[in-house]
Amino acid sequence: MSAVGELASLAKRRSAGGPKEKHPDNRAGLAFMAPWLIGLLVITILPMIASFVLSFTDYSLIAPPEFTGLDNYKEMIGDTRLHKSLAVTFIYVLVGTPLQLIVALLLAVLLNQGMKGLSFYRSVFYLPSLLGGSVAISILWRQMFGAGGLVNQLLEAIGFTNLPGWVSNPDTALGTIILLHVWTFGSPMIIFLAGLRQIPQMYYEAAGVDGASKLHQFFHITIPLLTPIIFFNVVLQVINAFQSFTQAFVVSGGTGGPSDSTLFYTLYLYQKGFTQFDMGYASAMAWLLLAIVAIFTAINFFVSKFWVFYDD
Repeated sequence: MSAVGELASLAKRRSAGGPKEKHPDNRAGLAFMAPWLIGLLVITILPMIASFVLSFTDYSLIAPPEFTGLDNYKEMIGDTRLHKSLAVTFIYVLVGTPLQLIVALLLAVLLNQGMKGLSFYRSVFYLPSLLGGSVAISILWRQMFGAGGLVNQLLEAIGFTNLPGWVSNPDTALGTIILLHVWTFGSPMIIFLAGLRQIPQMYYEAAGVDGASKLHQFFHITIPLLTPIIFFNVVLQVINAFQSFTQAFVVSGGTGGPSDSTLFYTLYLYQKGFTQFDMGYASAMAWLLLAIVAIFTAINFFVSKFWVFYDD
């Protein structure tokens, strides 16, 4: 039978409701996907369901959970430390994220100028993103900004005296952690650099012929064409900033710093759940954080229609 005849026979069997041809590759595909699916179910979905249920209970990790309804959520309304942690976290996100992205963009533009040793500099600048969230770097940061740390030693060498410990001063403790966050600019910088490589060079050539300066080209060509990448980085870094924990925990010694000046929301959640063993309240806090992140993400997507430019 010819190939045309075989195709016609197969189409006839399928239209008649006959048995369809099996695809043996499906089992292999499911087998490869199984580790991810199991991990998603066991590590993500089931714990989320459990935390949602526990958020309506009084659970101390020792005694069985006792259903209390909305008591945990009502308690949040009068929890002054929770309000303080929200304020600290909002300052960290709204100040640290823009500063980090500005530094990342400027360095990406610099690296995009065709300088020699680009691979080396790209690796060096990316390194802080790999190390910035580690315990070792957080400890080093705390030592550097301590009363007798490297920062004060350098400032004293140029004439400053009576310098405080930056991490122990309520007015500057949060600023040191924001500075650490800004220092981890490597990941958004790499994304910006990839976006800059996609901008056609002809736009800059045409602008140069018209007499546009480098500054005008940056604001009227680079920024508009890079807005999708900027938007992507904003969403990603805002979500990551809300989840920051290690830096605040290590720099403040797990206490939230002087006068709760570095009491991040995640740190207070940790204290409630694993120090005070109020796991029901901590679960409710986790769902409140999820709602806050979702609201900020939705706002970013809504506002993006007014400033993000797509080629199509």
